Amino acid sequence: MKAVGYKKSLPIDAAEALIDFETAKPEPRGRDIRVAVKAISVNPVDYKVRKRAAPPDGDTKILGFDAAGIVDAVGSDATLFKPGDEVFYAGSILRPGTNSEFHLVDERIVGRKPKTLSFAQAAALPLTSITAWELLFDRLAVAPGKSLDPRTLLIIGGAGGVGSILIQLARRLTGLTVVATASRPESQKWCLDLGAHAVIDHSKPMKERIEALKLPPVGLIASLTNTEQHYKALAEIIAPQGKYGLIDDPAEFNVSAFKGKAVSVHWESMFTRSSFQTTDMIAQHHLLNDVADLLDNGVLRTTLDQSFGSINAANLKRAHALLESGKSRGKIVLEGW
Repeated sequence: MKAVGYKKSLPIDAAEALIDFETAKPEPRGRDIRVAVKAISVNPVDYKVRKRAAPPDGDTKILGFDAAGIVDAVGSDATLFKPGDEVFYAGSILRPGTNSEFHLVDERIVGRKPKTLSFAQAAALPLTSITAWELLFDRLAVAPGKSLDPRTLLIIGGAGGVGSILIQLARRLTGLTVVATASRPESQKWCLDLGAHAVIDHSKPMKERIEALKLPPVGLIASLTNTEQHYKALAEIIAPQGKYGLIDDPAEFNVSAFKGKAVSVHWESMFTRSSFQTTDMIAQHHLLNDVADLLDNGVLRTTLDQSFGSINAANLKRAHALLESGKSRGKIVLEGW
């Protein structure tokens, strides 16, 4: 089968940063299903792994987490899906990735593909939807429901992949006031179109801009990017007894900045359940099915922004380069072989 991977951790402009190659089609066992991959999307975790995780000499590591496709075969213990089912999912960081024609994934972290979306539109959503959902409802413990919530949720990096779905979830499924940050005019418009009540520029002092909006207290903060740069300023913005959630990898993060206000700090990693085979691992299956229903009912919309053509090394290198530049918004998708 066709696949895209890398043998060495190289800058994305290097000729062999990503390469096309052929490898054997994997066989499903246990609760695995084998998916014929029709579309994928690219996430920051792809380039982060490429940069810091060189495969053993002689091996080629396949990246990729988001996928939408058709179940091709199932393991002996699989019960949730059958061949022919259309699915979408985000995979495991411990296993070969979705940048391959056929891919094995545990059915407990797979959802049915939304019926109203194309494979490309669906592939944009799983990783960011799981991350945003778990961050909002599991880590920050927001109660779903449209009853008034007297707090503001501040989303740092609202135009990114996770921010783009988090804005929608918070606005459509909760009574929170939703404020996003974005620095470019096109990114600010993107956030407003997705449902943010207001947008501020995180490249400028944020406290004054938040105060000028005269909104409910910032009881919740979702720090999705550049946490190291912003967290001290955010400690001044967040309300006493608030909740601060983050998903990135700050080189420096001093939690004591939040002690005086008794703010709780919450990490979100959507790979935790699959990596540790937690007893509630199947929650991601149910979560993705709920997201599919919300999409099919028009409550949420796909966050696909750009399609980079078919799945090959050249197009994936373009996608990695754009993500590394920090100038992307929404999701980048590749479709077909």
